[in-house]
Amino acid sequence: MSLSDRLHRAASDLGSLGRLTEPLGPLTTYRVGGCAAIFAAPTSRTELLDVAAVVARYDLPVLVLGRGSNLLIADSGFAGIAISLAELANEIDVSGLEVRSGSAVALPVLARKTAAMGLTGFEWAVGVPGSIGGAVRMNAGGHGSDMAACLISAEVLDLRDLHCRWRPVEDLGLRFRGSNLSDQEIVLTARLQLEAGDVDRSEREIADIVRWRRENQPGGQNAGSVFVNPIPGELSAGELIDRLGLRGFQIGGAFVSEKHANFIQAGEGATASDVKAVMDEVRERVARATRFELRSEVRLVGFATADAVLPERGSRG
Repeated sequence: MSLSDRLHRAASDLGSLGRLTEPLGPLTTYRVGGCAAIFAAPTSRTELLDVAAVVARYDLPVLVLGRGSNLLIADSGFAGIAISLAELANEIDVSGLEVRSGSAVALPVLARKTAAMGLTGFEWAVGVPGSIGGAVRMNAGGHGSDMAACLISAEVLDLRDLHCRWRPVEDLGLRFRGSNLSDQEIVLTARLQLEAGDVDRSEREIADIVRWRRENQPGGQNAGSVFVNPIPGELSAGELIDRLGLRGFQIGGAFVSEKHANFIQAGEGATASDVKAVMDEVRERVARATRFELRSEVRLVGFATADAVLPERGSRG
């Protein structure tokens, strides 16, 4: 059975749970890109399991959407089921020093909430515009810390067998901006271990992080840092791009930020193809000039080529 036929049958089985040709661009921070063949936004675990059963039944490609802060959706869209947990996984529960958070909770929200409760260790997340689920999947981090430093375990729904399991952090394969979670595994909840702190001190730290971000990083339509630093702590991707004078480099409506060379902006009239073209050209020029292969932090969805063919980290041949 062709993918088109499987999608048609899946849409029929989902009924009102599935919406056809739903635009995905507005659900990402780039705000460009095409539609999902089928879009589902379950409001309960029962509905999520119903959607998951259809995914398994027809062996469909699946894309789980958080806050879309590290996604670039191709203009042709996504030929599968896109699942948003925004209406489902928003709970936050704090018990002593342990925090349990739904995967749809925004990182800045949880950072501010835990700081206000006198907990420390999550202040760094105020500057990361993603969700808890995405942060677990990519071991998000910044300002000297990351998810691996505080994560105890994650509740994961496996679309292959429709079972939810709590997996300890040691079982998730967290590494620099990555994990061993597959596209068939959905993070539902995360358990974090924080420390007792001082509210005023934490709120000052949060204010400093927010101030630094405003002063050093651009706003607008972007996905944050595009490329992983080739040598973390020693050599940044932005530095390599800057050396080549690529700030302001533009293709169509997309361009390298004048404020930070590792940000690619989607300007007026930009398409996903424009953004991808700038990424490809920057990567090629850096490789040609320095022999460093830059690996993207941005997940590319629906494109003919993906970063999976590149080395796991920046390498020098």
